[in-house]
Formats: sequence, structure tokens, C-alpha cells
Amino acid sequence: MISPEQQQQQQQLQQQQQPNHVVATIENLPAESSGSSGGSLSASSASSVRQRIRKMLNREMMISVALGQVLSLLICGIGLTSKYLSDDFHANTPVFQSFLNYILLFLVYTTTLAVRQGEENLLAILRRRWWKYMILGIIDLEANYLVVKAYQYTTLTSVQLLDCFVIPVVILLSWFFLLIRYKAVHFVGIVVCILGMGCMAGADVLVGRQQGAGENKLIGDLLVLGGATLYGISNVWEEYIIRTLSRVEFLGMIGLFGAFFSGIQLAIMEHKELLKVPWDWQIGLLYVGFSACMFGLYSFMPVVIKKTSATSVNLNLLTADLYSLFCGLFLFHYKFSGLYLLSFFTILIGLVLYSSTSTYIAQDPRVYKQFRNPSGTVVDLPASGQVEPSVAYTSLGQEMEEEPHVRVA
Repeated sequence: MISPEQQQQQQQLQQQQQPNHVVATIENLPAESSGSSGGSLSASSASSVRQRIRKMLNREMMISVALGQVLSLLICGIGLTSKYLSDDFHANTPVFQSFLNYILLFLVYTTTLAVRQGEENLLAILRRRWWKYMILGIIDLEANYLVVKAYQYTTLTSVQLLDCFVIPVVILLSWFFLLIRYKAVHFVGIVVCILGMGCMAGADVLVGRQQGAGENKLIGDLLVLGGATLYGISNVWEEYIIRTLSRVEFLGMIGLFGAFFSGIQLAIMEHKELLKVPWDWQIGLLYVGFSACMFGLYSFMPVVIKKTSATSVNLNLLTADLYSLFCGLFLFHYKFSGLYLLSFFTILIGLVLYSSTSTYIAQDPRVYKQFRNPSGTVVDLPASGQVEPSVAYTSLGQEMEEEPHVRVA
């Protein structure tokens, strides 16, 4: 009979003898798949698991692209309602529009937190980390404001191109703070998506869509870069919160602090513009449509980020400008160019390439402590001894309970 202490010593010795070891942990496997060598998998079981994961990734690749396009359509609705308000009714109220969205988030999600009990209650969350959500609320508010404000100074083409700066910001922050690691195919997909955006900007120049050029283009470009940077910070912070805490907590706290600070900014900077709005039922309907699309975007984006990642979501959002353009062909009589279709399909190809394989997470060796055996009990590995740095390969649907969970260290 081997005591638990001897078993731990044997496991530690195996780890030290195999510097490039691979430890696979798969939940819900039949008991016969584990042998006397510490739960190692048979070749047939490992092959079956790989096939299941491959099918799962193919399915989730299409799901992730489809979900991303839903977000793009919501952004298209936001852009169209904003354009009608600005061009047809001369209602330049970006802060007020954000304020309406934050109020909806407050009414739905902040009140949900307020009626909860225990550690998930609103007051308990505020006591622990109120200042973090205050900073996040300010970042999110100013990201929206800077990009919308940039249209007064620079061209639409510049906004479209420079707004892509959010992608490298998200990648860098995800690398250093979320420990997400990318493969070569991910970078190829990202480059293809950005080339698609460049193609669309070129088409805008050819057909003369240079709306929004103001007196100082440099200021507008700097505003876009600042807004893109803040968007990247907000998206990565959002991904961290929904993976470690909850979606409702994120949206509830964003609604609370976003409504508070946007109300202050509205009173200081935009109250005169709000008084100039020629209110009627059409303007009211446009504000309602904008708020509905923005609320849907904020509510649905955490779901998509949890299934994919902040990087994947921002790549999918590149198609939003194209949807707005296609609608503008009928609503605003934009000129058409075949480069727009080429741009659309180029971006979709880049999205498929990026989603074709999963990213992986580099973990601190001290985090990789527990494994689950087929019987469901948890075995704690010894804390002492040299442990090789571990890497957890994650699929897009790692939260789905019906699929096996595979972690490679």
C-alpha cells in the first residue's frame, strides 16, 4: 500500500526527470482511460479527444465569426442613427447619447446587483473595488467621446484607418496582463483583416468619401488614436472581469459610474447643444434606436468576449463600417466601388484564419496545482520542487460543460 506522501514524491520525481513533460488532464473520461502511470491517456483515448476538440473548434470558429457580425450590425445601427441625428437634425450630442446608454445599464444591471445578497451585492462590490470601476467607467466614457469628437476634425477615412490601432493595443495588453499567447496563424489573420480595412479606405478615396474633414486634421487623428487606446484598455479589462468575476457585475458597475460621470460631463460641456435640438417624434425615435443598439452592444459584447476574446471581437468589428457603407448606398446615396466587396471578403478571410485555431495561456507554475482524476476527486500536487513553466491551451468554448476540458502543461 503506497501512502499519499509516497505518491506525491513519485509525481515530483517524474516531473523533475522530464523537463519537457506534457501533462494532460481531461474531465469526464471513462475510468479505464487512466492507468498506473499517474492517469496517462491511452493512444486511442487521446486520438478520440483530439478529434472531438477539432470538431468543436471548427464549429466554434463559425459561431465566433457569426457572433462578431451581430456586434458589427449593432454598431452599424449606432452609426446610422448618429449620422441621421447629426446630418439631418444637427443634433451633435455624443455625451448625451452615451448618457442614455449608461442610464439603461444602470436601470437593468446596477439594480440587479443592488437586490443581490452576500458578496455579490452592490455595496459589497463597492467596498472592495469601487476605485477600479470608477477608473474603468471614465476610460469607457472618454473612449466613446474621443472617437465621436474626432469626426469634427478629420476625415472618415482617417478615422477608419486609425481606429484599427485598437487591435495592437488589445494584443499587447492581452499578452502582458492576461498572459494570452498567439500563434503565427493569428498574426496572419490580423494582418489580412487590416489589409481589408486599408482596401476599404482606398475605395473611400477613389469614390470621394472624404466627409468630416475639418480645420485641424492632426487634432482629429490624435483624438482617434487616444480613443482607440482607451477602447483597447477597456476591452481587455472587460475580458478579465467577465472571466474572473461576472458579466452582470461588469455591466452594473459600468452603468453606475458611466451614468454618474457622463451626467457631469453632459452638464458641463453639452447642455447648450442639448437645448438647440429641435425635438420632435422623429428625433425621439432616433435617440431610442441609438440607445437600443448601444444597450444591445454593451449587453451582448461580454458574451462574445467570453466565448472568444477581446482581440477576436475587435477584428470582427472591422466589418461594421462596411455594413454602414452598404446601408448608406441606399439611404445616403453613396457611390459604390468593387473594392468595398473585396474589402469585406478580405476581412472575413482574416477572421476565419484568426478563428481557425485557439490561443493559449501561459500560466505561472504556482497556479498549476490541481488535477481532476476520473473519479472526480482533486489531487493537490506538492508545492515544493522545480516545476516546469506551464501552458494552458484553451479552446473558444472552454466554458461548455458537455465538452472535455484539456489542459497541457
